[in-house]
Amino acid sequence: QVPLAESGGGLVQTGGSLRLSCAASERTTSSYGMGWFRQAPGKGREFVAYIGTSGGSTFYADSVKGRFTISRDNADNTVYLQMNSLKLEDTAAYFCAVRTAVLPGITSDRAYSYWGQGIQVTVSS
Repeated sequence: QVPLAESGGGLVQTGGSLRLSCAASERTTSSYGMGWFRQAPGKGREFVAYIGTSGGSTFYADSVKGRFTISRDNADNTVYLQMNSLKLEDTAAYFCAVRTAVLPGITSDRAYSYWGQGIQVTVSS
């Protein structure tokens, strides 16, 4: 039982910013690494970013590196995805997830067992 709930999505113009939040349980926030994935219409689920249990280790997909920042506040049991300089191709449903397996690695959704409901981000010109 590891519930997750995303918030903060919506419609934004190209070049704009959004911050997504993922509310998690105390157990999840303190004991597990967390990831953000996204899924665009007609496409598979794509890795976006990862953060370790303490927040000291982060990893990003090449497509978002330098524009997105993942962070966590374990005191508030929340993981964030700050999204800057948004592009049309960032349009997708975004999901936070709990990493529960070492293999096949942090960029594969098969390493994550618990998922939020997803939240839509739409970027327009």
